[in-house]
Amino acid sequence: MRKKIIDNKILDLAFDTENYGLKNKSKYIAVLKNKKCGDKVHVELEIKNKKIKKMYYETESCIFCQASASLLSKKIINTSVKDLDNLIENKKFKKLLSKKYINRRDCILLPLNALKKAI
Repeated sequence: MRKKIIDNKILDLAFDTENYGLKNKSKYIAVLKNKKCGDKVHVELEIKNKKIKKMYYETESCIFCQASASLLSKKIINTSVKDLDNLIENKKFKKLLSKKYINRRDCILLPLNALKKAI
């Protein structure tokens, strides 16, 4: 029997591209690159009354970074800009950040770090 390298749930997150694609209409943008592996993420935010209303993203990255960006783009709606760090307490983020994928932590956190930079 073959051991799965990547969980299907992570693949499902990565392939959910509902918020993929930049609109180029916001002043809240950031581009970050992971110097260790070359992953690159570009985020664009719509913010109103200090709450994030929408996140758009584009990546040139591994499946873990893609999954993280997709998940963030869904979970961030109506989040206060002060509460960004609480997003990784989500059950799906905990799975991404599990010991199984510990050496991909920088890839997984890259979209969150880009969000912080954009604000």
